[in-house]
Amino acid sequence: ASLVAWPALAQRQEPVGAVNALTGTAFAESGNEHRALDRAAPVFIGDKVATEPNSRLAMLLGTDTTLRLGERTSVIIDRFLVNAGGEIALNSGRLLFDRPTTGPAVQIRSPYGLIAVRGTKFFAGMLQDKFAIFVERGKVDVSAARKTVTLAAGEGTDIARRGAPPSPAKAWGAPRIKLALDSVS
Repeated sequence: ASLVAWPALAQRQEPVGAVNALTGTAFAESGNEHRALDRAAPVFIGDKVATEPNSRLAMLLGTDTTLRLGERTSVIIDRFLVNAGGEIALNSGRLLFDRPTTGPAVQIRSPYGLIAVRGTKFFAGMLQDKFAIFVERGKVDVSAARKTVTLAAGEGTDIARRGAPPSPAKAWGAPRIKLALDSVS
């Protein structure tokens, strides 16, 4: 049976990253392929990566970008070109994006809006019945409903519902920051 898999593997592109931590259950889907993920499993452009209930996953994309997913989170690695920027779709759930250095532009698309990323660490996902974005380090631009809010370190914004604009940037208190970060750790 392993001989049958070799042609498909030979045609597959190079991985853009790999799982570096996993608690619980996660999987990747690409086309008709469904793969259970474990530590060191490769991640490819076009993969839909998802976590199950009570699960957390961390992936290293490229050489210095970590993407942490909370439970019941689904992302698609649409494009992640290490030297030229890329795009990740957050379909549902929560994520923490962490790139310690300023690098090529990355965009996170969600049903609520678009997050333009510069070298930064930020949270995005449902929190207290709103789609929330919080920047721990760096800056991000959050665009929805023809409005853009720029967030700096320590600031967050909420999008009340799909189609609504982001709220003005404001400093988050320690309890809300902890709630957000604990949901992806």
